[in-house]
Formats: sequence, structure tokens, C-alpha cells
Amino acid sequence: QVQLVESGGGLVQPGGSLRLSCATSGRIFGFYTMGWYRQTPGKHRELVASINSDGSANYLDSVKGRFTISRDNAKNTQYLQMNSLKPEDTAVYYCNVKNPPYDYWGQGTQVTVSA
Repeated sequence: QVQLVESGGGLVQPGGSLRLSCATSGRIFGFYTMGWYRQTPGKHRELVASINSDGSANYLDSVKGRFTISRDNAKNTQYLQMNSLKPEDTAVYYCNVKNPPYDYWGQGTQVTVSA
């Protein structure tokens, strides 16, 4: 059974940095995409960044140049380095692995950007 465990969330001041990690346990076969989503109360979950097996990445426009997604295939772990954080980045962040037909989610980690 595949499980995703996130870590690294917390409270940070505007302009600060955080690094989220997501460790995947269990076996995943074939090519798969890793990604980070975020959600605030009353809003839909939105894709922040994703990275494919070949290392190609995509980002939400509002985080381009500030966030960097990476993955370590040997460890089945993905990371989200978040720099220059803004109050509007406050949300619960969820890691995700897409391995069709399967779609795996972490439990979420709170990121709060506030002075």
C-alpha cells in the first residue's frame, strides 16, 4: 500500500522560506508525476507545482520564481522549496503522486505566512 507523509510546514514571516518534504512508502511501478497542491477554506484545491519522471516541472503562475519542486527517485521523495513567502501562500499543502489509474495523497501540512 502506498502512503505519502509530509513534513516541513509551519509559521513563517513574509519573505521567509520553508521546505516541504513528502516521503512515499510502498512500491510505485512505471512513470508517475509528483506534485504539490494547496487549499484554503472555501476554495478548491489548486495545483502549485508538479514534476514528471523526466524532471520537467510546471508551476502555478503566482509561485514561479519563488518555489522550486524537486524529486529524489531513489528515495521516492519530493520536495517543495518555498522562498519569498507571502501571506497569500497561507494554506494547507498536500503532496500528490499520480500513477494512473491511481492517485495518492498526503494528509496535508499547514503553512502560515504571517508577521
